[in-house]
Amino acid sequence: MIELRRITRRYRQGETPVLALNGVDLQIQDKAFVALVGESGSGKSTLLHLLGGLDKPDEGEILVDGWSLTSANEKELTQYRRTRLGFVFQFFNLLPTLNVLENVCLPLQLQGRKEKETRQRALELLEMVGLQHRVHHFVHQLSGGEMQRAAIARALIHRPSLVLADEPTGNLDSENANRVMEAFRWIGEQGLTTLLIATHSLAIAASAHRVIRLGNGVVIGDEVLSITPRE
Repeated sequence: MIELRRITRRYRQGETPVLALNGVDLQIQDKAFVALVGESGSGKSTLLHLLGGLDKPDEGEILVDGWSLTSANEKELTQYRRTRLGFVFQFFNLLPTLNVLENVCLPLQLQGRKEKETRQRALELLEMVGLQHRVHHFVHQLSGGEMQRAAIARALIHRPSLVLADEPTGNLDSENANRVMEAFRWIGEQGLTTLLIATHSLAIAASAHRVIRLGNGVVIGDEVLSITPRE
């Protein structure tokens, strides 16, 4: 369970104050597939950064399974990101000097896991996202959709309890976006992890269990579309 209690985050753009989030209260259940939708500047990315331990609110508290993310120190946050989180970014963030298999294996290698176990897990995930024929290709040899599917596999390899995706189809054409969307839909149907996606895509939103709409830093809509697999 993720719980946000009266979360407020302020920034400054030059001399202009910006209220990115304004007293947001939310609860997100385990294994839910949640789409965050809203216009640019609505607070979607700020919310993901806070849940990822990349930023802290000015006011309020974030609890993850009863653990206070907001009061954690940097060492605890690093461990949280390394073991409990998976990230999927709009621009993939794959390492160009590594092939697809090596990119996907990297999070487990950083944990010092055994090579055989890591490789087997990576191959299973690459087959799940339809990239079993691309395991030895490098980033420059992939389409945008293939790069994003590789990033999804990388995000899942350490079996995180939460995956955060920030506009994961925003840099893709419609065909590749559809393939990435199918991967996310499969993850949601299987109940592999709690999946929180900030998106402008109506197709992704329609595939989610729940759609939370943000506007001007507040929740302006919250609709449950289907129950989670765990329920």
